[in-house]
Amino acid sequence: MILFAPKEIDSRETRAAITPSTAKRLVDKGIDVQVEKGIGELSGYKDQEYLDAGAQVVNDRLDALSRSEIVFRVRKPSIEEIELTKEGCIHLSFLDPFNDPESLNAMASNGITGVSLEMIPRTTLAQKMDALSSQANIAGYTSVIYAAEKLDKVLPMMMTPAGTISPAKFFVIGIGVAGLQAIATAKRLGARVTAFDVRQEALEQAESLGAKALRIDLGGESNGGGQVYAKELTQDQLEKQREAQAKVCEDSDVVITTAKVFGRKSPILLKKDVIDRMKNGSLIVDLAAESGGNVEGTVVDEEVVTENGVRIVGLSNFEGMAAYHSSQVFSANLGSFIEHFWNDEEKVFNLDLDDEILSGCVLTNKGKIIHEKFIN
Repeated sequence: MILFAPKEIDSRETRAAITPSTAKRLVDKGIDVQVEKGIGELSGYKDQEYLDAGAQVVNDRLDALSRSEIVFRVRKPSIEEIELTKEGCIHLSFLDPFNDPESLNAMASNGITGVSLEMIPRTTLAQKMDALSSQANIAGYTSVIYAAEKLDKVLPMMMTPAGTISPAKFFVIGIGVAGLQAIATAKRLGARVTAFDVRQEALEQAESLGAKALRIDLGGESNGGGQVYAKELTQDQLEKQREAQAKVCEDSDVVITTAKVFGRKSPILLKKDVIDRMKNGSLIVDLAAESGGNVEGTVVDEEVVTENGVRIVGLSNFEGMAAYHSSQVFSANLGSFIEHFWNDEEKVFNLDLDDEILSGCVLTNKGKIIHEKFIN
């Protein structure tokens, strides 16, 4: 069985879908692993490392796509490459299925088994395959490092002969995987951190990392119950939340927003009137920029400076700022996915669509869209 990983075609993408260590794991399973020449040039992995791991390095990506039974990539393929992919191929990548029905239909019509990494269930069994969470972890870290570099202040408190330097103040909105890592990183660097989330258990997690929890009584139903992602708020709840957050924003040097609603446009949490109250030189990092943004005025892949000197950062690939390690964990997620369903005796991938993991993330198979959320 041939597994192929091409170079990413999106100019913003620095990650590789497979690393030499994962390639070796799969080669040892009896899989013929092939990678496109230069796949790791932006993430610190040399072609020779793939060769040493037992993989083949190929030049013709289109020929490899037409022959491979499994394809790994980070971002979704173009329609043209979908049409050239071998029928029956198992394709694993972020597919953005709620926003790109055209690609989904193309995968179905070309007989590709499309696995959406966004749709892998958030269960204990599937945790090792959860690329969405592993990448959010990296993004939370790099967002703080980016902010520390751009901010014109030091982060920790310093006692100097010339006087005491107060610690920088960070405000993290949304305490999911990215938010927790942002909190932990900012605290390690010595910043003072306040955090907010609609889920009470998330606030408790933030406090366990040393952050101050901003507790707001939003009324209505609890957003607890073990939810991995926050539920969407009503308009009244959003307004109440925004005003309470505004007071913290006024006093913050860095605000990091991480609130995404899966499959929908991200909610606007910081409006212009709040931004206008913030200090000159303060920084807002919008980790939800690619899905619409949490901040009014966010522009994807740009840094916008407001009239009062607030910088709004809407970069779409914070994960790629640490491409070596984000590729490492992404590749490990995909490798674990294959290993979990691999039949060692017959050397085949066991595509059991009744399995709870596969039924959650396989969107197309045998010429049809089969996932209930996407069947018209």
